[in-house]
Formats: sequence, structure tokens, C-alpha cells
Amino acid sequence: MHIYFSGIGGSGMSSFALLGQQAGFEISGSDKQDGAYVQYLKKHGVTDIDFDQSYEHIAAAHAAHPIDWYVYSSAVAMEQADPPEIRFCKEHGIRTSKRDEFLNMLLEEKKQKLVALAGTHGKSTTTAMVVWLCRELGMTVSYSLGAKVGFGPLSVFEPGAEYFIYECDEFDRNFLAFQPYLSGITGLSWDHHEIFPTRDNYNEAFRTFIGQSGQTIAWRHDLEYLSLQPSETVRELDPSEPHIDELKLHGRFNREDAWLAIQTVNTIHEAPIEQLIDIMDRFPGLKQRMELLAPNLYTNYAHTPEKIKGGMSTALEIAKKNNQELIVIYEPLTNRRQHYIKDEYKDCFAGARKVYWVPSYLAREDPNLPILTPAELIQHLSDPSIAEPAELDDALIAHIREHLAAGQLVVAMDASGAGSLDDLLRATFAKSDS
Repeated sequence: MHIYFSGIGGSGMSSFALLGQQAGFEISGSDKQDGAYVQYLKKHGVTDIDFDQSYEHIAAAHAAHPIDWYVYSSAVAMEQADPPEIRFCKEHGIRTSKRDEFLNMLLEEKKQKLVALAGTHGKSTTTAMVVWLCRELGMTVSYSLGAKVGFGPLSVFEPGAEYFIYECDEFDRNFLAFQPYLSGITGLSWDHHEIFPTRDNYNEAFRTFIGQSGQTIAWRHDLEYLSLQPSETVRELDPSEPHIDELKLHGRFNREDAWLAIQTVNTIHEAPIEQLIDIMDRFPGLKQRMELLAPNLYTNYAHTPEKIKGGMSTALEIAKKNNQELIVIYEPLTNRRQHYIKDEYKDCFAGARKVYWVPSYLAREDPNLPILTPAELIQHLSDPSIAEPAELDDALIAHIREHLAAGQLVVAMDASGAGSLDDLLRATFAKSDS
């Protein structure tokens, strides 16, 4: 079967394309532009990728090699009123779906149990931690990650595995397509406002997701946030559990993610908690989650106040340990999100010596919303004097070099994708990005 992935350069879709290849399908795809995930796919054998998403191009691709199934990302459908690739496939009777239908097919065909990690923040890290624990325990599992890791491929499909570990994203309500065997809820706050217009819309989606799950593990504060009670199928985690701060990972948020991962794996494997803690203390991390690019320079994917505070918690622990001042470079993710969260910035960067605030990374924007500039957004900090507007240019790179030369800790809280701050830092400072 020939499966064509549209939006193949996204973190989620690239993982699915790799899964398809490993499951024995013929894989090709398209995207608007080249990027790190496209290059990752090419290095791993998925090379038939084009940067033309026109009607004529997919018609030619189908004529040369008939497409059996067209799988598209949510962004493809949202960014255009009438996407030409989707129109062509529907006109020519080609099976057309989002990625969730593809994964459900794999799960059903291979009789694998879905272990899903969902939440507003922490799900990429926690999913990677669950996979790390399983692999170190010698378990055979399939998995799909939303970020690259150094200890294995972006995704792995094992036909004989009992469990499939999956980062289950709420964007575009994708996670409601699944009925997991076990779900872990990593942390909740209202997000994706263009999909969930109200906080209750968002919360109701998670309540539905939990209701569709055979078992769920969640933090006490998240269950309270959702107005849910522990039950036979919903297990509550206590944030005051002493084992959490016995973990050697930097950052309270990381340690909480690690404890949720430990409880998840303990549920499906029953390995001793002490053994799981020992394995977790050796967790090598994942790309763009407090990832060290060069001495004293980190990149961290953070785009909500909660994620920023989590990144700051980790960064301040590192800075304190090494007696350093903390310098932050912040790139907001999407202008539309800023209109909802601008009043929540307040003390997000408390503890930083200085913040360079660059323009928002734009994606799936509402053309009716004015672009909020760094100068405007900085005014929503409790202490605007710690931040200054900046651009992704040579001047910013020069400032970073100066801070690194002075022995300061520099942490980028950034978006992901071509042309992002993370992209610039990798091109300038990182030795490699395999």
C-alpha cells in the first residue's frame, strides 16, 4: 500500500511516516518547506518528499505511482479553505483521513494496546520517559514520539509488541479518536483557543478522553481542575509524594513528569519502583526539552505560561548549582495564542537576569488578529524592565556570544520549525542535529 503523508515535515506526521515505513508500507509525502524533521526522515530512508502541494503536483505523483491512502495533518486542512491535495484525492476516490485513522488501523490490525500520554504540557517529555523506561527494562514496545530523542528513532513499530506508547495530542480534538488501554494526564491548562473557544470546551474534551480510557493516571490538581474524582478506573497521583524529589533530574516539573512515567510503566510491567527510579535517573532527555546545544546554551520548547515556568524551574536549578546568572531568549509560538495568554506572563521569567523577546513564530494564524509585537507583550510582565525586544539577527547572536563568554547560562524558550529561534541556534551553535 502506498501512503502519502501531507504535512510530513511536522513533528507528529514525520513520526507517523516513519511508522508507516517500518510497518512495511510505501511512504511518500509533501510539505510547504524543508526542515529538521524532513532531513531526519531522509536520513532514515523516507526520501520521496516534495515541497509542492498543488493540485497539479499531486496529480502527477498519483499518475506516476498511484496513491492508496492520503493522510493529512490538521494544519493542511486549517490553513486553506479548499486544500488542493485533499480536493484531488476526494475527486479521484483516494482514501483520505487524518493521522488518527491510520494509527487506529495499525492498533486494530496488530492487536496492540494503546498507552497514551495526554495533557497541555509535559506530554512529549513524559512519553519519551515511558519509552526510555520500557526499552531499558527490555520490553518490546511500539511507540510514536513528538520530539526526537538520542536513545532511539522518532518512532518504532514492532509487530509483536503488546503495547503502543503514544503522545496523544488534543489539538484539533485528535485524541478523541482513541480509546486507550491506559492514559496518563501530564498537566492541564486551557490551550488551543481556536479549537476550544472556552476553558470548559477544553476541559470537557479531556473529561471525554478520560471516559474513553480503560484506565487513567492523573495528578490530584488536574482531576480537581476537571471536577473529577478518583475511581476504579481513575488513579490519583499525590504531588507531595517523597519519591518525586528523590529523583536526580533537574527541575520540579521534570521530576513530576518522571514520576507519572514511572507509575505508567509500573502499571503495565510491575517493575519495582526502586528499579524504575534508578533507570529514570539516567534519562538522557530529548530534543528541544532543555537540550544542551553548546556549553551553557540550552534550547527548550515552551509556549504557554506553565511550560515557561517549568523551563524556568529547570534553568534556575542549573544556574544555582553552577553559580550563574540566567539569560533567557523568548520566542512566543503563534500570534493567536498571545491574544489569550498575554495577561498571564506576569512573573513567568522571574529569576532571569535578562530576557530577549523576539517576534512570535507564526503558524495557522487568524488574519483578523493584529500582530502583537515584542514591545507590546513585554508590557504584560510584572517587571518589564528585565526584557527587551530583539530580532532573529546577527545582533542577537552577538549578544548570546557575549553572555556565554561571560560564563552566564543562556536558555532559549522557543518554537520549533524552519525559521524559528531554535532553527537559528542550531545552525549557529550546534555541532550536529541527527
